[in-house]
Amino acid sequence: MKKQLINLLCIAGIAFGGASCDFLDVVPDNVATIENAFANELEARKYLATIYSYLPHHDKFNNNIALMGSDEITSWHILTLDNQITPIRLVTGDQNRNSPILSYWSGDNNGRNYHEAIHDCNVFIENVSDESKIYDLTPSDRRRWLGEAYFLKAYYTFYMMRMYGPVILMRENLPVDAPTEIVRQKRVPFDECVEYVSELLDMAAERLPDKIINTADELGRPTRPAALALKARVLVTAASPLFNGNPDYANFVDHDGVHLMSTERSQEKWEAAAAACDSAVVACHKAGIELYEFTDSENISDVTRRKLSINNAATLRWNKELIWGLSSRNDEGLQADCMARLDPNDPTNIWGGRDLGNPTVEIGNLYYTRNGIPIDEDKTWHYNTRDELRTATTEERYDLISDYTISAAHFDREPRFYAHLAFDGSIWWLKNGPSDSDENTWTVKARVGGGQSRLGAYNYSVTGYWCKKLVNYKFKLTTGGSGFTAERYPWPELRLADLYLLYAEALNECDKGEDAIYWLDKVRERAGLKGVKESWDTYATTKKYATQTGLREIIHRERTLEMMFEGSRFWDLRRWKEAEKQLNNKPLSGWAIDQESPEGYYNRQTLYTQHFIAPRDYLWPIRTSSSTRTSYRTPAGKPEKKIRI
Repeated sequence: MKKQLINLLCIAGIAFGGASCDFLDVVPDNVATIENAFANELEARKYLATIYSYLPHHDKFNNNIALMGSDEITSWHILTLDNQITPIRLVTGDQNRNSPILSYWSGDNNGRNYHEAIHDCNVFIENVSDESKIYDLTPSDRRRWLGEAYFLKAYYTFYMMRMYGPVILMRENLPVDAPTEIVRQKRVPFDECVEYVSELLDMAAERLPDKIINTADELGRPTRPAALALKARVLVTAASPLFNGNPDYANFVDHDGVHLMSTERSQEKWEAAAAACDSAVVACHKAGIELYEFTDSENISDVTRRKLSINNAATLRWNKELIWGLSSRNDEGLQADCMARLDPNDPTNIWGGRDLGNPTVEIGNLYYTRNGIPIDEDKTWHYNTRDELRTATTEERYDLISDYTISAAHFDREPRFYAHLAFDGSIWWLKNGPSDSDENTWTVKARVGGGQSRLGAYNYSVTGYWCKKLVNYKFKLTTGGSGFTAERYPWPELRLADLYLLYAEALNECDKGEDAIYWLDKVRERAGLKGVKESWDTYATTKKYATQTGLREIIHRERTLEMMFEGSRFWDLRRWKEAEKQLNNKPLSGWAIDQESPEGYYNRQTLYTQHFIAPRDYLWPIRTSSSTRTSYRTPAGKPEKKIRI
C-alpha cells in the first residue's frame, strides 16, 4: 500500500503538477516486455504516467506554438541573430518543409512526436482492456484508466489535426510481422478524423467521473466535463471556415486520388457543434464549474478585485472555472518571463523579472473602451486624439499612476486591458507587494531612467508592455537580485469562459443570435462590461449585433480579448480563415523604449513585419524526408493482439 501511494504521488507530480519523478517520463527501463509492464497495478500505473508525459509544454515560450506564433507576444530575442525563440520563426516566415518548426509529426524543432504518444496510448488501451491482465486493478480503476487513455489519445490526435488537417488514424498498433501493404498507413479524410476523435471522447466521457474527488492527488486528470468540452472544441473547429467548405483544398488528395478535405460547406457541422457545446455546458454546471469571481478578503479596491477576477480565472491554481488544466513542470519560469523588475530597490533582479514576453502595441489596440466596444466604434471615446498625451488623475489611481503623463490610448479602457497588460504608467498590485493595499503598490515606469527601463542588450521589454495576465497575483520578488517565488498553476487548457464563447459562436452560425448573446453577456459581465445590446445601443453608431455577420465580428473580438495570452488567438485566426488578413505584411510595433520624455517615448517603432502566406501557412508542412505513408509497429518482440475502437 505504501508503494502504491508513493507511485500515485509521483504520477501526480509529473502528470498533474508538483514535484517530478523523472523515471515516469518514459516507459521504465527495467520493464523487459509489455507483459511485465502490465503485470500488476503498480507497473501499469507507471505506463499511465507515460501517456500523460506527452502533454505539451504550454508553460514555455519556446515550446508553446501559439503564444509567440502570432501577433500577441514578442520578445527582444527577435532582434538578435542567435538564441531566437522558436515560435517567433513562424511569424517571420521561416516555416519550411525541410526542417519544420515545432513539428508534432516527427518531433523536430521543439515539437513532440505525437505518433509515438498515440502509439503508447494504444499499448495502454489494449492491455488494460484485457481483464486477464493487471490482476489487482479494481474494475472502477480499470474503467477510469481506459477513459483517460481514450481522452489523451483524442487530445493528441486533435492536436495534430489542428496543425496538419487530415492525419493518420492509428486505431491500433500493428504486429511486427504485418505485411508492408498493411503497415504503410495513409492520412484519412479530415471529416473521418473528426468522427473518430468524437467517438473517442464519447467513450472517455462514459468512463470518467463528473468531478475529481481526491483533490489532493488527482487534480489534472480529465473528467467527463473535460471530455465533453474538448469534443465541443473539436466540432467547432471542424465547422469553422478553414475546414468547412474551404475551396482552397479542392485539390488536396492522396496518392490514390481520395479527397482529404471536403469543399462543400455543411450547416449540419455547426448544428452538431452547438449540440456538443450544450452538452458540455450542462455537464460543467452539474459538476459545479462556474465563472470565477475573486472573493478573498484583501484590503483592495473594487477596481483591483475586478482585475483579479479576470486574471485568476486563468492563473489561480485549480479555481472553480477550470475544466481541465495541463499541470506544468515549470510554470513559475513562465511567470518570471512575463514579470517586470518592479522593486525600485532591486532594479537589477533579472531573474525575478526577465522581461521576456512582451505584448505588442497592436494587441493593446484590440481591447475595448470602458464602454465595452472597440475603440474605433465608440462614439464617446477619444479615438481621433488617442496619440496625444494625457496625465492621470487620482480617480484613476488603481489602474494608472496619478500625475503621470502617458499615451491617451491607455485611458478609459475596459478592465481586461488593465488586468492583462502592464505598461509605462500602470499599476501592478501583487499580494506580496510593498503593502497590503492597492493604495501603495508596485508601479511601472518604463521610460529611460524609470525602474523598469532597459538595462542592457538583453532582458527588457522590447515593446513597453508586459504580460501581466500570466503572472499569478501571489508572485513574490525576492531581494538581492536573487529571483522570486511563485504560486504555481496548471495551464488553463479548457475553462468555462472558453466554452461559453465557443457555444455563442456555434449558436450564431445556427442563426440563433439571441441565444448567442446570452452566453456572450455572461463573459462580459465577469469582465465588468455591460451586455452586448446595451453597449452597442448606447455607445456605437450601429446595431452591429443585429446581423449574423456583425454578431460574428463581436464574438470573434470577445473571444480574442477574453482568451488573450492563452494560445487561442493563434488557432482561432486559422480556423476562422482570418490569419492571412491579420498576420500577413502586418507590422508589429512597440514604443520608443530608449526615450526619456513622454513625447519621445510614445512613438510607435516597427520591430518587424509578419509574414503569412495563404493557403500554405494554414497547415503545417510534413518534413520532406517523411512520407505521408507512415509505418507503425509494436515495440514488443512478439505480435501484439489488435484492438479496434
